Amino acid sequence: MTRSALPALFISHGSPDTVIADTAAAAWMRGLAAELPRPRAIVVASAHFEVSGGTAVSADPAPETVHDFGGFAPELYRIEYPASGEPELARRIAGDLEAAGFAARALDKHGFDHGVWAPLKLIYPDADIPVVALSIDPNRGPDHHYRLGQVLAGLGRENVLVIGSGSFTHNLRAAFPALRAGQRQLDVPGWVSGFTGWMDARLAEGQVDELLDYRLRAPYAVENHPTDEHLLPLYVAMGAAGESFAATRMHDSSDFGVLSMTMWRFDPAMADTPGA
Repeated sequence: MTRSALPALFISHGSPDTVIADTAAAAWMRGLAAELPRPRAIVVASAHFEVSGGTAVSADPAPETVHDFGGFAPELYRIEYPASGEPELARRIAGDLEAAGFAARALDKHGFDHGVWAPLKLIYPDADIPVVALSIDPNRGPDHHYRLGQVLAGLGRENVLVIGSGSFTHNLRAAFPALRAGQRQLDVPGWVSGFTGWMDARLAEGQVDELLDYRLRAPYAVENHPTDEHLLPLYVAMGAAGESFAATRMHDSSDFGVLSMTMWRFDPAMADTPGA
């Protein structure tokens, strides 16, 4: 008898004000929960939770909502996301990572940055599912984060949803003029579509080796990710689906012309699922 597992997801969380904006990505995220079994807990690898030289896991039972940005509408700073933490799960994840050779620790006091709470406010607005935040290491590349994600691969079978929260493209310098002008709906330039098209094709075909080497192989890789911390959560989500996976693009839109809001779902292959 087949025992199903939750998929792992990559969410492009976009600008902090996506949570209050009228965009295609925000509308899609508001409907996502209806497409998934309800998880018992959520683990979010956030591009804004950066720790060098190791991995940190939030173990606070009642994390605060951190407004880690400036210059946006006052109402954005009044938003709270009062989901509880899950200290036992956090400490177990840290232990599993250590056992797999990663330097890892549980943090007793760490709040939810907007890479965690902004998409969850849209997807699970009631904040009634425990959440654990997982850091990324900006000094380690895709291979490190893919292997880290593989340590989490069993969580989907335990009804724990693993989300990588980042951005499919993330050149803020190119985005700032449109952001300051409030011009969200702009044509996507070729240097963005060239990169996203290459990534989409490799993800759909499961070409892991090429994806891990995207900075050398993908067209316009550095233009779209001057630094790659916002793409690293994608590799955590890929790894969390197990040794082999089926990748499905769930949503594709853009913000400010140059910020791709593409979202991906990674389902474990049947061979990775006990009882299959």
